[in-house]
Amino acid sequence: MTTLTLHSTVAKHSTLAMDLDIASAVGFDALEINSGKLEAYLQAGYTEAELRALLKPVQVPGIGYLRDIERQGAERDELFKEAERLFQLANLAGAKGVQVLTGPINVQAVHDFQRSGHSPHYTGLLGQDLTEQYRLTAKNLTSLADLAAQYDVLLYLEALSWTPLNSLAHQLQLIDRSERSNVKMVIDYWHCFTSGNTPDDVARLDKEVIYGVHVCDSLPFSGGIADEAVLRDVPTGSGVLDLGAWTAAVKATGYAGWWSCELFCQKQQQQNSYAVAKDLHTLLRRLVG
Repeated sequence: MTTLTLHSTVAKHSTLAMDLDIASAVGFDALEINSGKLEAYLQAGYTEAELRALLKPVQVPGIGYLRDIERQGAERDELFKEAERLFQLANLAGAKGVQVLTGPINVQAVHDFQRSGHSPHYTGLLGQDLTEQYRLTAKNLTSLADLAAQYDVLLYLEALSWTPLNSLAHQLQLIDRSERSNVKMVIDYWHCFTSGNTPDDVARLDKEVIYGVHVCDSLPFSGGIADEAVLRDVPTGSGVLDLGAWTAAVKATGYAGWWSCELFCQKQQQQNSYAVAKDLHTLLRRLVG
């Protein structure tokens, strides 16, 4: 069933309660929640039982996000602490999935490493050969999937386009090597575009591997290291992406799940969030049907 989903980034600076009201008022079917809003609700003094009750009537396909899933050593220990907390939150929220990201999430680390071979920021597996990157990342993904299963949630992978494992092919390899049925992917139009994938690549995917879709846009990109903060600072539908072609490609797979309007446009995040959400809902309805 097609599900139109409000993403927390649409009203980035609002509370969880406001996100819920916007979704309801505008007519979204579901809410994809940033975990920071869940934590803020609890840190304000509300109980886990109150959070569970608040979200019980709401469809929550997923929460985000777990960063830098390839972390090793002491950083790997921290990864699993963060993961367990996210899985707990997902379970409390009634969410079916948790978004996981390849790293390094900080694009500056990639710029630094390309220039000098090192960075003061976390660099992950930059500089290691592809075989080792696959091995270490997939090993972590398997362990994360096993932990997630204990909380009855799945993982949906998003490969950040400035990271080494950034394409649809890379993601399919990681999912296959994880050997876990609770690992799928989210199709993000911007990350696909800036990692060199096309709608034709998306159309060839097995629908069973797709968990969700992020409908988003981009400013022009001529190659190199994609800077998300710059390139995604555009209203969805006003950029260079042919949203109709990307959406048709997803539909060609037979996928019929949830579609989320992730937003990075700073001006819109400062506007009336109800109005912005209404425009995005109209756009999604037109694209998805």
